[in-house]
Amino acid sequence: MPIPQDPSAAPAAAPAPLPEADQRLHDQILTAEIAPRRRAIAKTITLLESTRPDHRARADELLNALLPHTGRSFRLGISGVPGVGKSTFIEALGLHLIAQGHRVAVLAVDPSSTVSGGSILGDKTRMEQLCVQEAAYIRPSPSSGTLGGVAERTREALLVCEAAGYDVVIIETVGVGQSETAVHGMADMFCLLQLPNAGDDLQAIKKGVMELADLVVINKADIDPHAATRARAQITSALRLFGQQGHPSHDTGNATLWHPRVLEISALKGTGVDAFWTTVNEYRQLQTASGHLAARRRAQDEAWMWERIDAGLKARFRAHPAVQAQLGGWGAEVRAGRLAASVAARRLLDLFS
Repeated sequence: MPIPQDPSAAPAAAPAPLPEADQRLHDQILTAEIAPRRRAIAKTITLLESTRPDHRARADELLNALLPHTGRSFRLGISGVPGVGKSTFIEALGLHLIAQGHRVAVLAVDPSSTVSGGSILGDKTRMEQLCVQEAAYIRPSPSSGTLGGVAERTREALLVCEAAGYDVVIIETVGVGQSETAVHGMADMFCLLQLPNAGDDLQAIKKGVMELADLVVINKADIDPHAATRARAQITSALRLFGQQGHPSHDTGNATLWHPRVLEISALKGTGVDAFWTTVNEYRQLQTASGHLAARRRAQDEAWMWERIDAGLKARFRAHPAVQAQLGGWGAEVRAGRLAASVAARRLLDLFS
């Protein structure tokens, strides 16, 4: 079911011709057979993740050329604490969707070491059955210090997968805490995985990632069914409280409200996956009919633009010759306690302006 586009949007200008190598990637992503298409997707995402200025310029042009072919998938964000079973759940869901005729892309974000900067990128080893399916594409990416549980180029990789014809794109975050909510800003539906025995009962009513969830899934419910039932009741009560305060998926002026729900599943045994997808489809139909899905994407695109502006300004600020000339000395003054950090910041900003 395509997401309706904004009818008031002005038509995009025709993109400039791409270099031959990039045009070949563009064409392979749109029309090639499975194997060359996979290679083209991988090369394009690698180009997008590159920090070289010449690669960045090429990637921007290629992404813009692919843009008219995007927007037709359903974007599902999956988050949860480490060990909750995100990869097992995604594999079970992916196999279920492929059996129904869908094409599934998984963008898995792996944490990068704060010491070495390296990342294991081992998500495919945890999805052994899904990764060999022709109708599936799995791309692990390092977080590279980016906060929010996603990688810096996850949104761009998502668009590439959409252009390649994957109609369900799943974004798996790193194991996140209560404040890691960036995936909500790039998904049509945000699903939070929880454990039946999470410990403190008050965790269910803490604000942060919980209040943004469109659907909460209690995984590993088969281990302790009674604990899963208790957790479901606690989280349902918490979500009801959040609903009274306003939820991003709610429209108080419309009769078609979406109230976040709580499901119990066992991804390892495959129980509850069909009920999960039925609930997702119900959400999708409701939000599409009310116009909320298209509005959510427009807001996400604008927020993405400002996020890139913020990141670009910070990079240009650090590279500014006058800032570089003074940064070391004033930084040393701040560390020595002879200059207030706020004063140093204002002075450096004055140099940049």
